[in-house]
Amino acid sequence: MSELKQMNHANLQNLHDKAKEAFEAAKKENLSLNMARGKPSPEQLKLSLELLNTVTADNMDDHFSVLNYGMVDGLPEAKELFKELLEVNTEEIIIGGNASLNIMHDLISKALIKGVIDSDRPWGKEDHVKFIAPVPGYDRHFTICEQYDIEMISVDMLEDGPDMDKVEELVRNDASIKGIWCVPKYSNPEGITYSDEVVDRLAKMETKAKDFKIFWDNAYAVHDLTDNPPTLKNMLEACKQADNPNRVFMFASTSKITFPGSGVAAVAASKENIDFINSQLSVQTIGPDKVNQLRHVRFFQNYDNILTHMKKHAEIMKPKFDKVIEILHSKLDSYGIASWTEPEGGYFISLDTMDNCASEVIRLAREAGVTLTGAGAAFPYGQDPRDRNIRIAPSFPSLGEVEKAIDVLCTCIILVSTEKFL
Repeated sequence: MSELKQMNHANLQNLHDKAKEAFEAAKKENLSLNMARGKPSPEQLKLSLELLNTVTADNMDDHFSVLNYGMVDGLPEAKELFKELLEVNTEEIIIGGNASLNIMHDLISKALIKGVIDSDRPWGKEDHVKFIAPVPGYDRHFTICEQYDIEMISVDMLEDGPDMDKVEELVRNDASIKGIWCVPKYSNPEGITYSDEVVDRLAKMETKAKDFKIFWDNAYAVHDLTDNPPTLKNMLEACKQADNPNRVFMFASTSKITFPGSGVAAVAASKENIDFINSQLSVQTIGPDKVNQLRHVRFFQNYDNILTHMKKHAEIMKPKFDKVIEILHSKLDSYGIASWTEPEGGYFISLDTMDNCASEVIRLAREAGVTLTGAGAAFPYGQDPRDRNIRIAPSFPSLGEVEKAIDVLCTCIILVSTEKFL
């Protein structure tokens, strides 16, 4: 089969008519398939149900301190559990509530009100505050910036991370650029893992703003789908070696390890940064949910058990990723109308249609009963300048539902693409 651009009008029309027929047939099935967000499936949630039984009235006699006020920065045992995941020591970590996004939001809002440790004044007192947003990227990061009127500057993601030539140029010349958002392992949505070179360049680059911060959201640190996953260089250590120890905040959580609704989140940074955050945190709260932290400690016991647990997640997730990629190849390879990533972990597959097609593809898919992430969601302000990126989230539906949903998606891509050529 030849690419669409090489087809004559009759063949294009025939392909379009077949896609239209398949689309109308899908509509008659009254499908209701949701692939809009990276939610763990019920099967994944069941892997952690025993966690709920680890803390009971019968086994709390020697843990009354957990039930009382105090330990604003988290249980010492929880710090021991998380320190290996984040590759830091216990003095460089704070254990919080169930969502790392909440910690990120909190740090941004406090930076605007009070500044960060190396600020001359609060960010909110500056004439302008900007953040670099690698794209495609994580929509909830961008929403925080929108909430607080922080201007975002888009920088393209390359195969090994953000375009560092562009990043370095921007931060070297603009003091109003205060930070960058990073999902460094299995980036959302492309599944890219930052190279050692990118990590080192971020750590040592010259910044006009002396209080520039890297928001290092390592959400998928242990979400591998293969036995030989890529490795991510330790950003805090890289910053220390570059004599910029206070440059990075690193985040992780168990939201997609145990339960999104009641996980445990953490932030890691230099001890100086952690002490600064704790001084503010002690005003905000008298302690986190230490009972839930204890549940996680007892359930996992050590980092090796976390890795074993994540292999069970991979057994559920990998067939879905494989199915998506298999169908995309079988349905679209020959037409030259789409490209996609084939990540080794994480929660998403990023697909690019031809320019100016994604919005219509997503609209048609919804009409056929398949809900996808909105067009432009992976870009600041919801605006994909080329209107081509679609984020595929295969985790929540069953394998059969994934197959049906991607089949419908491919039909919509062919339908919209042939209309463009016709």
